[in-house]
Amino acid sequence: MSDQIQDLLDDTEQLISLPAAYVRLNEQVEDPTCTADQIAQVITQDVALTAHLLRVANSPLYGFATQIDTVSRAVTVLGTRQVRDLALATTACKTFDGIPNKLVSMEGFWQHSILCALCARNLAMECLKRQREAVFVAGLLHDIGHLVLYRLLPDLSRQTLQACQDGPNSLESQDAEREIMGFDHAHVGGELAHRWSLPGNLQEAIAYHHDPAQAKQSRVETAIVHIANSIAVLAELDTPDLDQAPHIQSLAWELTGLDTDIIPPIMASARAQLGGAKALLMGD
Repeated sequence: MSDQIQDLLDDTEQLISLPAAYVRLNEQVEDPTCTADQIAQVITQDVALTAHLLRVANSPLYGFATQIDTVSRAVTVLGTRQVRDLALATTACKTFDGIPNKLVSMEGFWQHSILCALCARNLAMECLKRQREAVFVAGLLHDIGHLVLYRLLPDLSRQTLQACQDGPNSLESQDAEREIMGFDHAHVGGELAHRWSLPGNLQEAIAYHHDPAQAKQSRVETAIVHIANSIAVLAELDTPDLDQAPHIQSLAWELTGLDTDIIPPIMASARAQLGGAKALLMGD
């Protein structure tokens, strides 16, 4: 990793950090000696996190037949890692809003991110038996590197945005960033996730969401986020035309066992879920 990225991440840590409750929760989940009750106790010590987590767990995104009224029940029903991932999802939007910028609309940024998360989760329902919440979070955070670049390298970021505008020589964002900066937002986001000790599958999915072939341990999850990113763009444009979205690698379809026929229903489902998900993740 270049010294410039190291410096960027050092500066980012001065601007923003993950909530202490999530950091403690992540440490507990990764500790094999911790029990489910101990993990639940860590969550319940943070009233806001507890309320938000239960609100999301009882939302239509999950559709449980009976209400989950305690954190202990959430841990029992969902599992410790899924609750950890859900806790990150419930705090992510407000946490990363701590990196303001003057280049793009934060509402637009989070709308794309939430659409990507919804598309990723819906895709995961088709081809994964587990890790569905992790894929949702990876989709939600896949572009966090953009926020770092917009805030700390605004002039270079403005150049990359201009290079991505429609035209005969327009570039995709990651290509423009590599050409102008020497690295891209996915690399920055993946390294930030590593510094913050986020789970390895999230690190890979964020770092390689434009190139799932580079993933080593979580190739299917990374491929899902790669596909979801493009479908999210189509959902924003309200078109199934793949020529209007970032190119989807054939390897991603091979890894997931899916094909392009899945695009219209996934896009429609994400669009239908968007309003509720925005209220859950960005509301007070």
